[in-house]
Amino acid sequence: QVQLEESGGGLVQPGDSLRLSCKFSGGMFNTWTMAWFRQAPGKEREFVAKISRGGGSVTDYADSVKGRFIISRDDVRKTVDLEMYTLKPEDTAHYYCAADRFWTSPFDEFWGQGTQVTVSS
Repeated sequence: QVQLEESGGGLVQPGDSLRLSCKFSGGMFNTWTMAWFRQAPGKEREFVAKISRGGGSVTDYADSVKGRFIISRDDVRKTVDLEMYTLKPEDTAHYYCAADRFWTSPFDEFWGQGTQVTVSS
């Protein structure tokens, strides 16, 4: 069974950077497409970024984070990271790592517990 564990959240000021990490276990990591989602209080969970399986040559980002966030994966360490730059208060949310088989998959089955990111002065 796939298990995901996020880390790296915290309280930062606007304009700061933060790096989230997600540790994968329970399967062959390089066969899974990985993604990050986030959920702010009172809002629905939203897509942030995803990266293709087998090396991660293809990435995709939500418009709201494009140019500020970078998703990457390490198939040896079985981790997927989210580097976040120029953070804004509207980036405040609980961030979740997710795994699914295919690029167009709904990512509705395997999720971590998430890590909180708070951007505030």
